[in-house]
Parts: sequence; C-alpha cells; structure tokens
Amino acid sequence: MRLVLILSAFCILASCNGINKVLKNKDPEYKLRMAEKYYVKKKYNYAYQLYEDVVPYYKTSKEFEDIYYKMAYSTFYQKDYTNSENFFKTYLELFPNSPRAEEMDYMRAYCFYRQSPKPELDQTNTMKTIGMMQSFINTHPGSPRIKDANEIIDICHDKLETKDVKAAQLYYDLGQFRAAAVAFAEVLNNYPESNRADEYKFMSIKSYYRYAELSVEDKKAERFEKVISECNDFADRFPESKLSKDVEHYLNLSQTNIKNLAI
Repeated sequence: MRLVLILSAFCILASCNGINKVLKNKDPEYKLRMAEKYYVKKKYNYAYQLYEDVVPYYKTSKEFEDIYYKMAYSTFYQKDYTNSENFFKTYLELFPNSPRAEEMDYMRAYCFYRQSPKPELDQTNTMKTIGMMQSFINTHPGSPRIKDANEIIDICHDKLETKDVKAAQLYYDLGQFRAAAVAFAEVLNNYPESNRADEYKFMSIKSYYRYAELSVEDKKAERFEKVISECNDFADRFPESKLSKDVEHYLNLSQTNIKNLAI
C-alpha cells in the first residue's frame, strides 16, 4: 500500500513538472501542440492551462475559434459549469455564424442544468434551465437536440413539482393544516397535468378536514362545508380516481359533523 502511494505521488509530481516545463517554453506553437495532446488524453486541466496561455498569440488567427471551443469544453469536463457556461456564451458572441453555434447554445443551457440542485434547495438554476432550453427549442426548431432539450425540461418541471409537494407536505406534518390545504391546491394549479393531480386534490381535502376538525365550535360548520365543496369538486374533476372512496369518506364525515353541530 505504501509503495502504491509513493508511486502515485511520484507520478503526480512528474506530471506537474511536465506541464510546468511546457508552460515555461516560449514557443506558442509547441504549447498548442502539447495542449492538443493533453486534450486528447482527457487531461483537461493541463490542456486548459496551455490554451489559456497561448490565446493572446492566436486571437487573430484561424486557430482561435478551435482553441476557444476546446477551452470551453476543458472547463466543462472539469465540472466547472459556471465558467464553462460563460465560455459557451462568449463563444456565441465571438462566432455567431459558426457551424458550432447551435451546439454552443445547447451546451450553455445544459450547464445550468448541471448546476440544478436537489429539490430541497434553491431552484434558480432549474428555472433558468427551463427558460434557456425552451429558448433553444424556439431558436433551433430543426435541431436533433430538441428531444434531449424537452426531456431536460420535463425533468426540471418534475423537480420543481417535487419541491412544492415537499413544502406542502411539511405544512401538513407540522399541523399547519390550512396552509397545507392552500399549498396542495397551489401545487395542483401549477401542475394540472401531473399524474399525481388527484393526490394533490385529496391532500388538500384531507388538510381542510383536519383544519375544520380542530377549529373552534362556531367556525366548524363553515369549514366542514368547505370540505364538502372540495369533495364535490374532486368528483367532477377526477371521476375515475382510485382515491374516490377516500374522498367520499371525508365527504360523509363532514356531512355527519355538520348534522351533529346543528343538534
């Protein structure tokens, strides 16, 4: 084990010395050739350093576009998505008529997707992904990447939906039933085509019922009426739902409660 660690350290040191020697060389053509070799070998950190170093020498040459293209991907492959997004954006500004423009436009949007976090966290990059992928679809209607763009949009919508559902469920778990009812109703309004739409409506009904059940006596009848109204709306909107019997249960309970309150 110790021998392996020593050999690994030696290889890293030798590799660092190698790139440092190349960087110290004053021949930009040699540096560019070495950058290409590192790029092909997927040593993107070293390739990027060399491309960055030779850019000033090639800014007015035909090689500049290809160098900039590979600089962008060098950062992307290192998972530096913030910088790679900026490179893809700048590439489009520098070379708007390039045959690679469509690819760069897609990759810029894709960088935001790669920065989209798990549902519990801030979803700014998720929303940016949706907007930019939709813009890509509108700008490049014949692109073979449209299928992927649409799939990514769907994934992002699912993530936003999951975040909203978790927030609504948290209200319910904390016993904030009115807030939960409103939150689940909002989820349904935002994602009416969701395959879980009937579940959101049911959770809103269940939350309204718990809210009515825990209310002061003079407010209960009014709030159980709200549950009945929501149950009737469920029956109209989701007549084939597997949750229909559960909704009917809350409907009957609410009607019984109103009758008992009237005694």
